[in-house]
Amino acid sequence: MKKPFSRLSTPYIVWLFILALIPIVVMLFLSVTTTQGLSLDGLTFNSSFYQAFFERSITTAFFNSIYYAILTTVISLLLGYLVAYTVFRSKFKNKFLVLAIFILPMWSNLLLRTESLGNLMNENNLITDILSKLLNTNVSFPVIKGSGLAVVIGLVLTYLPFMILPIYTALEKIDYSLEEAALDLGLTDLQKFMKVVLPLSLKGVATGSILVFLPAMSGFAIPEILGSGNILLIGNIIEQSFRYMDYNLGSLLSIMVLLIIFLGIFVVAKVDKEGEMLL
Repeated sequence: MKKPFSRLSTPYIVWLFILALIPIVVMLFLSVTTTQGLSLDGLTFNSSFYQAFFERSITTAFFNSIYYAILTTVISLLLGYLVAYTVFRSKFKNKFLVLAIFILPMWSNLLLRTESLGNLMNENNLITDILSKLLNTNVSFPVIKGSGLAVVIGLVLTYLPFMILPIYTALEKIDYSLEEAALDLGLTDLQKFMKVVLPLSLKGVATGSILVFLPAMSGFAIPEILGSGNILLIGNIIEQSFRYMDYNLGSLLSIMVLLIIFLGIFVVAKVDKEGEMLL
């Protein structure tokens, strides 16, 4: 039975090789060489490629990316755990319908969602127009588009579902008899949460944190639209490098981000093993 299944997996392996491995090899090659566009004319090995990491714009973008990714992860963790725990403790028979409310926005296009959110962050938007007509007066909101706050709001609203679902899944796996035993031993509800529920849900916390941190650090669409070009992240430099045909710098930075992503996947794989805890 194994041979037929192995044969069925052959097309998948071929496509994986073509669409994933070959581009990575090409990026590795371009990251340590200097070329004219994508041609081999003037091909030379760039022994000082690592110096790009010390350029001010790149280091600033890298630390900005880390800062905004950590801030997004922390806020998403606080909100995501609150939502997941509330749904977990609720008496709804079909809790998935409640979770679906937070998942539904993910079914729409990211750019459309971001552009719509950016419109609401302007001084005059759909809400102010409606309020102005209802109140028969001019209503305006403070402009936050183009600021770091706008970028953080956009990142949190976009990636919050990636935090909620793993935490909720981890909470659902907790054996309720452990909570009953904690209460029988005289623990308060807060002590039960801190000593039983929270430690047993750390796998979901770790998985959700990685799933939020990685795209928040490497993305460029949300900072570009909501930040109005004022917030420079590493994803923006990569996008600009490929746009202006600086494939060598773009490939170098892409490999750096890819290594961080692989590290995150490795952490998730380690933490997500059955019976293995983060602490």
